Amino acid sequence: MKFLLAKATLFALLVLLIASAASTGEGVPAAVHYIPHDKVAAVMAKGGPIVSDPGLLVLANRRGAGGVEYHEHTNHIFIIVDGEATFVTGGTMVGAKRTNPDQMVATSIEGGETFHLSKGDVITIPAKTPHWWKEVSTNTVGYYAVNIESK
Repeated sequence: MKFLLAKATLFALLVLLIASAASTGEGVPAAVHYIPHDKVAAVMAKGGPIVSDPGLLVLANRRGAGGVEYHEHTNHIFIIVDGEATFVTGGTMVGAKRTNPDQMVATSIEGGETFHLSKGDVITIPAKTPHWWKEVSTNTVGYYAVNIESK
């Protein structure tokens, strides 16, 4: 039942994102994509893209705690499917380094807003917002990342 709710949530978010992106011409898929649950499960086990289309990328990820990320043009929607984590957004990046023209990384964040994420949670992270998987109490957290590129 909860798995169906997570799938329904993901589908609803994708529909809303596509509809909102249509007005700007960004993040609009070039084709219909159907990905059966067995392929989604296989990708979730190792991590990677489920959908890759101009301006829109849907990833299945499993990860532990890590460094801070900042993206100039990538807007995220994370849908948590298992595990628990402490996630921080905003604030000031400590030890920031630019890894490419559109991205920076850092060791931590000072200030910001802290969230306890667990199965069924959804969080959005606008472009230009530092974000950090500070602690993952379950060793890994599984989530879908819907990434929409802006200009």
